[in-house]
Amino acid sequence: MNRLVIVTGAAKGLGLASCCSLLEEGYKVVGIGRKVSEEFKLLAGTHPGSIKFYEFDFINTDKISNLVKMIVKENGRPYGLVNNAAVGHDGVLATMHETDIKSLITINIEAPILLTKYISRYMLLNRIGRIVNVGSIIGSTGFNGLSVYGASKSAISGFTKSLARELGRANITVNTLAPGYMDTAMTQSLEGSKLESIKRRSPLGRLARVEDAAGAIIYLLSDRASAVTGTTITVDAGSTA
Repeated sequence: MNRLVIVTGAAKGLGLASCCSLLEEGYKVVGIGRKVSEEFKLLAGTHPGSIKFYEFDFINTDKISNLVKMIVKENGRPYGLVNNAAVGHDGVLATMHETDIKSLITINIEAPILLTKYISRYMLLNRIGRIVNVGSIIGSTGFNGLSVYGASKSAISGFTKSLARELGRANITVNTLAPGYMDTAMTQSLEGSKLESIKRRSPLGRLARVEDAAGAIIYLLSDRASAVTGTTITVDAGSTA
């Protein structure tokens, strides 16, 4: 296949699962994250020549342009982009520190928009591309203590819809994946009773797995999803049903 897909937040959780699934499907992968994990190193060791990792903190938005230039120079033009990197500060708005609010907005909204800006230029040259923005069901349902995080994910959904109209004529699709709570580092901070109530809300009686969400990303990147754009796919074990 030899199509290159860039995945942010690739060191763990959904990003790592997506990298693994992409490699299984025959894609070439560039992972981006603040620090490479042992799990990513292991994955790269079993797929030599097919996957690379770039250490980058998306709080540094002024350096995103140079990052993209370096990736393209070393790996070629990308076919796909998965905007997965995000932070989720848990806390009520009235007591949340302003620095936490600013960093969340920078990393969750400004950074993926700028990264998409520079990467989409190469997709426009190729006249084909796939962009998947990872949102969250919290962007539409809300959740106590996640007002700023919910605002950032709602913004990503709006970004998807308008960008899909901008890029559609160039055969570039743009979609949002909205996962529910999954068994990742973000949910480990939740108290046991809160986590159990989320599981009870699901018709399946469990949380969605990162592999479930990664499977939806694979579909959105595939030729089978060539007519799917400007929409949201929810993977939440039915908790919003």
